[in-house]
Amino acid sequence: MQKKQVCFVTGAASGIGRHLAGAFVARGWSVFATDIERDALAAFAREQAWPAERVATAALDVRNSLAWEETLDAAEDRFGPIDVLLNAAGVIRPGLVHHLDAAAVDLHLDINAKGTIYGTQAAARRMVSRGAGHIVNLASMAALAPVPGLALYTASKFAVRGFSLAMAREVAPLGVAITVICPDAVRTPMLDLQVDYPEAALTFSAPRFLEVGDLEQMLFGRVLPRRPLEVTLPRSRGWLAKLSSLAPGWTAPLVPWLTRRGLAAQRRLRADK
Repeated sequence: MQKKQVCFVTGAASGIGRHLAGAFVARGWSVFATDIERDALAAFAREQAWPAERVATAALDVRNSLAWEETLDAAEDRFGPIDVLLNAAGVIRPGLVHHLDAAAVDLHLDINAKGTIYGTQAAARRMVSRGAGHIVNLASMAALAPVPGLALYTASKFAVRGFSLAMAREVAPLGVAITVICPDAVRTPMLDLQVDYPEAALTFSAPRFLEVGDLEQMLFGRVLPRRPLEVTLPRSRGWLAKLSSLAPGWTAPLVPWLTRRGLAAQRRLRADK
């Protein structure tokens, strides 16, 4: 009997991570779903009737490198070697940097950047040893262009993207793929918490918000079958973001216009609450 494919997911108690963990379950994968909020994750798994014979949940603080090793061991003991690691855990705290404290700096870099790096390292060691595996790291459109008002989040996601692209070149000859996904704003609790922050206006400047289903379609339609180095969603905003990063001085005049669009969208969303 052929072994079921195994996916290890972080940030699975909410937002993108939760939806994509469910998408793997629905497609018959064995899924080891993790989150620092273990109780919320376990409650969701029960609510969705995820089959216990091929789904397990566990607590994982991605900031703890030892916890990564122990949790990956538990996953492999339960289901065997991991085929796909999906690093979806992340946080965002909007605000102007000079108003934020050191704890906010640590929060973004420890969870978004170091958490992804620890997990990628630990999983890659196991995958390289058998010459197979795919690591998918969730970055952001903010990994492509600087976003004022979200400077700490931008810094952490630039780190995720740069690290992923560099490490991908190291492990590709050894049979392991790394893909970094850079989506625009997605309708999740992370988006909801930014509505009341004018500093986060650029988050709301897109013509439309992505749905978690858009990421599901891209993941299973393109990322897993083709194992690309990087994908942006949507591509049009990805090219705009890359242009902004390539020539920040030239594209600076766009920022006030995009900010006005974002502030208007925030007002509409607050009115609809």
